[in-house]
Amino acid sequence: MRAILVLAGLSTLALAACTKSEEVAVGSPTAGGARATAMLRTGTGQDVGRATATEVAGGIRYTLDVKGLPAGIHGAHIHTTGRCDGPDFTTAGGHWNPTTMKHGSMNPQGPHEGDLPNLTIGSDGRGTLGATVPGATMAGLLDADGAAIVVHAGPDDLMSDPAGNSGGRIACGVFAPA
Repeated sequence: MRAILVLAGLSTLALAACTKSEEVAVGSPTAGGARATAMLRTGTGQDVGRATATEVAGGIRYTLDVKGLPAGIHGAHIHTTGRCDGPDFTTAGGHWNPTTMKHGSMNPQGPHEGDLPNLTIGSDGRGTLGATVPGATMAGLLDADGAAIVVHAGPDDLMSDPAGNSGGRIACGVFAPA
């Protein structure tokens, strides 16, 4: 009887271990995950980099690789409309916010799905950013009117609604399936 109980206990532990190992953490790569890219341009049409959106477990992973932008800290956000008409990119609309949250990761009523961390541009004009937004979906990003990524002139305070006081829009790119 004792051997049966020990075997039953070991079987339970083994099954529990299998269950935990099968759990997928938010942000983990998914086989065959959809991708979209956006070529970033200034208001005068200068190519300043690329953004990629990749479907991952439980959300979307965004990566930005930029060049030729002013040194400093810049807000970067996903906007609701896939349009980037210069020079001010207002056609990109407001921040992507399908869950009607407030702006900013430091806001107790936020963040929304358009919020990304600040992008730091070095003295050489280059910068990179990688961030996963839990809950975001490629179907939502690439809906009927699409979506854009916008880099702002100043830093995002990560709290003030609706855009973190990040200033004017200095670069924009429209996401398209890759």
